[in-house]
Amino acid sequence: MKKLPFFLSLMAIGLFSTSPSNAAPLEVGADAPAVKTVDQKGNKVDLGKELSEGISLVYFYPKADTPGCTKQACNLRDAFEDVEKAGIKVFGVSADTAEDQLAFAGKFELPFTLLADKGGEVIAAFGVPANERGLAARQSFLIKDGKVIWRDLKANPTSQAQDAIAAAKAS
Repeated sequence: MKKLPFFLSLMAIGLFSTSPSNAAPLEVGADAPAVKTVDQKGNKVDLGKELSEGISLVYFYPKADTPGCTKQACNLRDAFEDVEKAGIKVFGVSADTAEDQLAFAGKFELPFTLLADKGGEVIAAFGVPANERGLAARQSFLIKDGKVIWRDLKANPTSQAQDAIAAAKAS
């Protein structure tokens, strides 16, 4: 009988593991990854080029059109005028398809780019933990002229815009 709790513990660790890889999230000061993917409209995006100039927020979320992810996206949408005034370009990233991202952007009138990272290349390049289904952890990175200047490894969906603006002003 003593083996059962140990076995259950092992199962829980396996089932709830948040990262199948050992990659660590990018550190402040790291170069932004030169990775390519597609946006919600299926257009190719060279993220390395996009992040090489100015300030950009790259935020990762588990799945489009789910409660927490919708709160996060809508927080950015509702504060988008302030985000733009701070000079921040926004890229939302999840392992959803371009079609799912397009539906999400349309449903909630999101005024920024969503990246479809079905293969997980962008998620891996930033070192964002993902579960066995490829769902990314909720993390955010602020990039200025190709360098990470801030990261939030437990991004708050209800204050994502405000946190990014404060970090941009502090840089």
